[in-house]
Amino acid sequence: MGIVLETANYGEFYYQTVDFLLTFSIQVTFKYCTTAFLLGHLFCDTTVVKYNKVFLNIKKHLMKSISVAILLICAISLTNCSSSSMMGDSSKPVMVGGAEMLSTKNIVENAVNSSEHTTLVAAVTAAGLVETLQGAGPFTVFAPTNAAFDLLPAGSVDLLVKPYNKMTLTKILTSHVVAGRISSGDLVKMIKDGNGTATATTLSGHKLMFTRQGDSILIKDENGGTAVVTTANVYQSNGVIHVVDHVLIPS
Repeated sequence: MGIVLETANYGEFYYQTVDFLLTFSIQVTFKYCTTAFLLGHLFCDTTVVKYNKVFLNIKKHLMKSISVAILLICAISLTNCSSSSMMGDSSKPVMVGGAEMLSTKNIVENAVNSSEHTTLVAAVTAAGLVETLQGAGPFTVFAPTNAAFDLLPAGSVDLLVKPYNKMTLTKILTSHVVAGRISSGDLVKMIKDGNGTATATTLSGHKLMFTRQGDSILIKDENGGTAVVTTANVYQSNGVIHVVDHVLIPS
C-alpha cells in the first residue's frame, strides 16, 4: 500500500550516529596526543614539568569526550532496542499456537501449524482460498483464533463450512485480508495520520476501521463489531499475520 514506517530509516541513522561519535572520539584523541607530543619536543624535561597541569587538563577533557560518546552510543542502542520491540522484528520467529511462525513459509504453511487456528484453516480450506493465500501476495491477514470463532452464535461455523454457504464464507474470510504487507507500525502511522482512525479496504471490498486504545490496535467491522490485535507482526514469506480475538463480519 506504499506505507512507510516512521522508523524505516532508523537503523541507518543509528549506525551513522555511532560512526560519527566514534570518529569524533578518535579525532579528539589524536588532537590531544599530538599536542602532548609537540609540547614534549618543544620544551626540555624541566620545562615540561611546569606544564604538568596542561597535560592533566588534556587528559580530563579527553576522558570526558570519550565518556560522553560512549553514553550517547548506549542511549541510542537502548532506544533502538525499544523501537524494535514495539514495531516487531521480521527476522525473529513468533510463537503462535505453540508453533514457531517462520518468515520463510507462506501464510497457509504457517497457519496449519498453529493449534489456535484450526478452525480458520478448516474454513479457508472449505472456501477454496488455500491457493490464494499461498500466492505471492503480499497479504495482510487478521487471523481470528479458535476462541474467536467460538464467540459466534452456536452452530455458525458448522453452517458456514457447508458447500452451499461457500460464497458467504468466502466473503467473511476475505474481509480479514488486505492487500499489501502492513505491519503494526504501519497501522499506528495510518491511525496517527488519520487523526485517530484509519480505514482499509479488504479483498472482499468491505471496509475495516482501525483505532488505538492505549498500546492496543482495535479493528471495527462494518457492523460495529470490534476485534483487538493480540499478536502483531507475524511475518510470512508472502505477507504478515496479525492475530485477533474476534471474527470480523462484513455488512
